[in-house]
Amino acid sequence: MSIDLEDEILQDFLVEAGEILETLNEQLVDLEQSPEDSDLLNSIFRGFHTIKGGGSFLSLTNLVDVCHKSEDVFNLLRNHEISLTSDMMDAFLRVLDEVNSMFEQIRSGEDPDAADPALIQELIQMQDPSAAAPAEAAPAEDEAETAAAEPEDEQTSEAEVAEAVDAAAAATASEEFVSGSDEITDDEFESLLDALHGSGGSPKAVDTGQKMPSSGSDEISDDEFEALLDELHGKGGKPQPADKGAQKPATAKSGASASASSDEITDDEFEALLDQMHGKGKAPTVSAGKGKAANPGSAEKTSSPAPPDAAKAASASAAKKSGAKPAAKPAAKKPAARKESAAPKGETTVRVDTARLDDIMNLVGELVLTRNRLNTLRQTFEDERVHKAISSLDVVTADLQSAVMKTRMQPVKKVFGRFPRVVRDLARSLNKEIQLDLQGEETDLDKNLVEALADPLVHLVRNSVDHGIELPDIREKAGKPRQGKVILSAQQEGDHIILSIIDDGAGMDPEVLRANVVNKGLMDEETAARLDDKGCFDLIFMPGLSTKEQISDVSGRGVGMDVVKTKITQLNGQIEINSEIGKGTELRIKVPLTLAILPTLMIQLGPRKFALPLSIVDEIFELSSKKMSIVDGREVVMNRGKAPPVFHLRKWLLKPNEQDDDENADPHVIMARVGNSSVGFVVDQVIGQEEVVIKPLDKLLQGIPGMAGSTITGDGNIAIILDIPGLLKSFS
Repeated sequence: MSIDLEDEILQDFLVEAGEILETLNEQLVDLEQSPEDSDLLNSIFRGFHTIKGGGSFLSLTNLVDVCHKSEDVFNLLRNHEISLTSDMMDAFLRVLDEVNSMFEQIRSGEDPDAADPALIQELIQMQDPSAAAPAEAAPAEDEAETAAAEPEDEQTSEAEVAEAVDAAAAATASEEFVSGSDEITDDEFESLLDALHGSGGSPKAVDTGQKMPSSGSDEISDDEFEALLDELHGKGGKPQPADKGAQKPATAKSGASASASSDEITDDEFEALLDQMHGKGKAPTVSAGKGKAANPGSAEKTSSPAPPDAAKAASASAAKKSGAKPAAKPAAKKPAARKESAAPKGETTVRVDTARLDDIMNLVGELVLTRNRLNTLRQTFEDERVHKAISSLDVVTADLQSAVMKTRMQPVKKVFGRFPRVVRDLARSLNKEIQLDLQGEETDLDKNLVEALADPLVHLVRNSVDHGIELPDIREKAGKPRQGKVILSAQQEGDHIILSIIDDGAGMDPEVLRANVVNKGLMDEETAARLDDKGCFDLIFMPGLSTKEQISDVSGRGVGMDVVKTKITQLNGQIEINSEIGKGTELRIKVPLTLAILPTLMIQLGPRKFALPLSIVDEIFELSSKKMSIVDGREVVMNRGKAPPVFHLRKWLLKPNEQDDDENADPHVIMARVGNSSVGFVVDQVIGQEEVVIKPLDKLLQGIPGMAGSTITGDGNIAIILDIPGLLKSFS
């Protein structure tokens, strides 16, 4: 059966249920560490219950079935009727995987397949370990046992019909009382008595010498009601309030108290009567038949409790029949409580399609370009009022730009939320004990970056668990705790986000990395020997290099870290590694806050302007202030004790007739960090910093190496945004 994906209700359900599933993924992992946390159990129960309710409304039967079974198990857990085990946790996580798989089918327009029958049966056995047979057989067996236990005269269809009528009457009485009616019928009161004493039963008078009227009478006298109380509490006894410290109704204080000989029974006394009979806060059970549940759909309980208000209705009717005036209602406190709960607040959030946010961001980008243009033209205006107007526009545009960017921001928790499950499953498969510590989850990041960083971070965390953390026995021999620790943190530094993955594992040995890269033929021995420790750590980003001797389904192929580096570089980010043998490893990722508006360094090459992403620029200095040399046929510049290579961008980016030296040029060297190495670029002139909006290149220009996009500069001209890694790959 196909699903209508255009249905707005379905789309709302997918969004809201998707958020619930993300939360459940974190909560289930937390539950394994805190199995007795009542708040956590209640929250997980509500999560499955909410998904079940939405799925039921949309007729997603298979989804409802697995969520309902899970909800039943968590209901027992939160009521402390069963205890959580590691096998149960494995089953719950498989349930979550099943539900996520069903949601993927729903998003593709298909009716979800049924969950694994073995998993459903496992959930059923959690509720009742003896339930080894299929669930469908249980109701039939229960009915057979119940029928065998009943007398033959009570198995007739006429008796069942009568019992059903009694149960319906009792339910109706409860509903009418809750809805505001103070009266119940004689039949309704009789059904409540049947619930207390059995069908057809009535309270027997304790030896008081009083004669009871015949069973055919529809009225209950004062003596009969007194006999009922005597039977329950002893002759002359009255129910005592269950909670002596409870506050009595206002009417009990203001009116004359009922004496011991009074025919009236107060609300407190009747409540105490019910508490002593059925337990505090519980009401009498209305049954549709002996040993049978009133609600046929209930799979756990054999009877459904009637609302406590129904019992009060019975009291009011009894007092009416006996001729006594009903006790005054304690109406003083409940209305006050209603007043305290003020009118519900309006919704403070609204869902907006991301495409609409992108459109707004593009408009703000155009406004930024116009602002830059006006700032350039400001010098040509002599009117001070124009200067002030442009300055005001500059401030407003900056505030608007910041506000719109914040609408695109999401907490990095959207990425971090998946890692407790990843670490937990991987640690179990590797027989390791690992604690994951998440820090800075509320740090905001552009939505596009949140999605782009998900896969690289998963790979880095898996590497820390697999390569970094040792087995418990090895850690113990090294004097470490058996449980390893992985820290995943995020923090904002200026207009960048710093993401760190830190482990307290074995660390990386630079000598082992040197040997591996030489043995695999990825670098000659002489070049490898010149690398310092940091350079050795950067070797793990080389394609084909892995420190794992055996290939597994987790790592060992030598392709993951290369992909991570490429992805981070595409985001105009950087990744660094620091490690110490026996202490652990830290991987540090630095990415810009947003990709929509890019801070750049504008440069001049002959008559043309270009833009370099500011995030990769380390420093700028005049060419004449440094010593240039030739090493291995390549031009280098001596800077801070190192000799990074230097390239002249004029030769790469200008036409042959434009490459002649410009007399007005003021050559500067821009030191940029590309990946994990430093490179210098000689430019004719450095114009300054400028925020630009990235415009995609035309189809005819797409694919040209070294060009990441274009933008409009403050003077109205077009400037190419350079892709430095692409330039180096194509021309160096």
